[in-house]
This record gives sequence, C-alpha cells and structure tokens, in this order.
Amino acid sequence: MTETNNRDIRWISVLLAAYFALQVSVRLATSHSLDLDEAEQAFRSQWLAAGYGPQPPFYNWLQYTVFQFAGVSLAALSLVKNFLLLISYLLYGLTARLLLRDKALVAMATLGLLTIPQMAFEMQRDLTHTVAVFFSASIFFYGFIRSLKQPSLASYLVAGIGIGFGLLAKYNFAILPAAALIAALADARLRPRIFDRRLALTAAVALIIVLPHLFWLKDNLDFATARTLEKMTSSGHASYLAQVTMGVSSLALATISFAGLTVAVFAIVFGNSLRPALTAGSQWSRLLERMMLVFLAGILFLIVFGGAAGIKDRWLVPMLFILPLYFCLKIEAADVATGRASRRFMAIVAIIMIGVPAALYGSVAAARFTGHYERLNRPYATMLENLRKQAEPAAILAGDSLLAGNLRQDIPGVPVLSVDYPGFHPDLTGRRPLLLVWLIPPKGGSEALPPAMAQWLRASLGASAPEALVIDAPYFYGRGDDRYRFGYAWINQPG
Repeated sequence: MTETNNRDIRWISVLLAAYFALQVSVRLATSHSLDLDEAEQAFRSQWLAAGYGPQPPFYNWLQYTVFQFAGVSLAALSLVKNFLLLISYLLYGLTARLLLRDKALVAMATLGLLTIPQMAFEMQRDLTHTVAVFFSASIFFYGFIRSLKQPSLASYLVAGIGIGFGLLAKYNFAILPAAALIAALADARLRPRIFDRRLALTAAVALIIVLPHLFWLKDNLDFATARTLEKMTSSGHASYLAQVTMGVSSLALATISFAGLTVAVFAIVFGNSLRPALTAGSQWSRLLERMMLVFLAGILFLIVFGGAAGIKDRWLVPMLFILPLYFCLKIEAADVATGRASRRFMAIVAIIMIGVPAALYGSVAAARFTGHYERLNRPYATMLENLRKQAEPAAILAGDSLLAGNLRQDIPGVPVLSVDYPGFHPDLTGRRPLLLVWLIPPKGGSEALPPAMAQWLRASLGASAPEALVIDAPYFYGRGDDRYRFGYAWINQPG
C-alpha cells in the first residue's frame, strides 16, 4: 500500500478514535447510573456461563473478562462498547478500501455508518448485544470480501472468526453468512471462491468458537428462544392475514427507520448527480444488492411461514449496515464526481458527531427543566450509600435486573440476586443481613413488598415477609426537590 493510501485512511482512524473517546467522556459525565443493557452486563458478570438466556453470551464473556482486570464500573462498560465500535468502523473502512478506488468514497462509506440512527445513536444509548453483532458482522464482511477479492488462508480464517463471534452475539446473525453465500454463488466469477477448500477452515473455526454455547443451547433451547419468539410473534389473536400484514408493515417501517436518513443524506449531498447512480452498478454493488435482497427475503419467510408479526429496526443491523458502502459502489460505478459532495457530506458528519453526544447528554440533563426523568436520572448510588449507613449488607435481593446491575456496580464484593433471573442462586447460608430492594413506580406505586420477592423468600429461605420500608433520594439533574422512591427491607438486620 502506498504512503498516500496510508494517509488517506489514517485521518479517518484518528477522527473515529477521537469521536469514540468523546462518547466515553460524555457517558461518564452524564450519569453514574446504568441503563438496561449496561445493568444486565454488571449483574451477569458475577458468574461465567456457557449461556445466560435469550441473548447469546459473546458480549457477556467479553465484559466479564474486562471486569476481572478493571473492576466493575461504568468506565469499563463504556470503554468496551466504544472500543468494539471503533474496531467495527475501521474494519468497515478496510472493506470499503478493498472495493472502492475513490478515497473520498472510502471515507463516505465508512463515516456513512453515522447516518444510520440505530448505529450512531441507539448503540450509544444502551445497546450491547447489537454492538456485538455489528462488530462480528464487520469482521465477517471484511474476511468475506477479502476471500472473494484477494483470497488467502488468513481471509478465510477471519471470515470464520466473524461467523463464530456473530452466532455468539445474536442468533439472527446466521442470516448474514447465509445471504453472503447465496449472493456469491449467483456470480459465476465468484463461485470458485465459495467452492475453495479453504472454506472448510472458515466452517471449522466458526464451529469451534460456538461449540461451548451449542452444548448449553441443546439443553436450554426454550429458555434461549422463548422471549425472542414471543416478541416476534406477538400478534394477539389476529388472523393469519392480519398477522402477515402486521409483519410486512413492521418490516417496511423498520427498513425506512433504518435506511431513511442515510438515503436522505446521500440525496442531499449529491443532488441531481445521484440519478445516474440509481441505474449504474458493478460486480460488487450487485453482490451487496443480492445480499440485502436475500436477507429481506429471509425476514419475509419468517413473517409468512414463521408467524413473525413485529420486526424491530435493530434486528436489521446484521445486513443493512452495508448500505453506505452499497451507495458508494453505485456512485463510483456511475463515475459521479465526489469533490463537492464529499465536503457537504463531511459537514453533515460533523453535525452528527457533535449532535449525538449532545443529545445523549441533554436527554438526561434536561430533566432539571422538564421534570421528565429517564432511567439514568435515578439515584441508585445515593440510595445504596444511605442504606449502607444502616447496616452493611452481606447479600442483596433486587426486584429486577436493572436495579441489581446498578447495585452490583457500587458494591461489587457482595452477591446481588434478582427476582426476575432465577439462573443465579449462590449459597446465602450465613450471609446476613440480607437487603431487599425494589423500585416504587413514581405515580401511585405500591410501597409493599412485591409478591414475587415474598414468594422468593418463602421458597429459597423459608422466611416470612419482613417489614417494608421506603427510602427516597434526589434524582440526578432533578427539578426542585423531586425525589425517586425505593422500597427496602432487611432480613436479620443487626441491632
């Protein structure tokens, strides 16, 4: 690679590294509290398992490993997420460089990922397993394209690693390598790369990576898939025609939500000069086109024959993340000038890079003016600090995993259990006092001990329900004297 090419890519790497460092700083400055996926990681880092439930364990394993070295903290959570995102963007850029000659289009394809709301905003807001899917898809996509264009033992190995990681990130990842395989087989010039004996290495590596989880999945299939299937097929008592209509409509809306902004940005920066690109194409743009069509056909199959009624936009990440590169391939095939468009594009990217962190911070900090509170406004740490002044808990039972993860962050040496996750049940013999904590909904929520917690006490400890008490603490960025209330109780509190 020439020095010019090195320089062309290096500035993108530096820009992205600075951006994701900014995202880490903003997250740490916004709130000490954890959101749903972050709390799940903190809670489930108390044990290592081959499977944890509806989501495969790749992100859990990775976060568990980091926590072992860095301790349980918001900083460790944010660093892992943003490091994965940085590597994903860079791998995407390397893939774009394999396919595009115009370095301006390489930059636009790579930074074009920021025009996808689910990737620029939602992944920063709370998602973890979807971040792992994007990371795995970027690894696989680079290995796949490299194997088609510049095949080597290493490229087939990388593709296998991507497939293995992806299947451990989300089960719906499987449709990406399947779509890639079908799309490549449709091109006679690419077919020899698929029938290459090195493909056995790809399959073997992927199998080795997923094997521990497959053994767990064999005995826990219902536990692993029930919630996802429930989300997909929740059409109530609708007729078959109504269910299919709901499924197709949700897919259309999810696709528009995912791709709409990206399409609008490319239309704005290229204007009328984009028209020739609509009909232009190359071998590689047609490959990506077939991949996306196969993917969407697979989703339609699930809707028509699998009863799927509600498709979420984030479920489209394993395939439609290639959209910016697809547009750039068609633009290059049409020989559209990129000079002025590139400058306009970078102006929009700059707005996004400033606007997304500002919006993430503002959505929480604005509560002091609006009185509208997010989960990150809840004062978990303050509540726990005040309760520890009463007694030092030897174990904690939380009302749900969100609360459990937040407590785990601030008292990592104490086992924290959650009523909604029976899979973690350490021996509590001799661990007293036991602290019970639950959330009280802001509007008219009951202060009594939740029935599920009372049932857990009877079944696990043979204990009767203790006296329920209430503690409150001021919100982070609270308006006036607004406070959030928690219910709590002690089992065998000293004194």
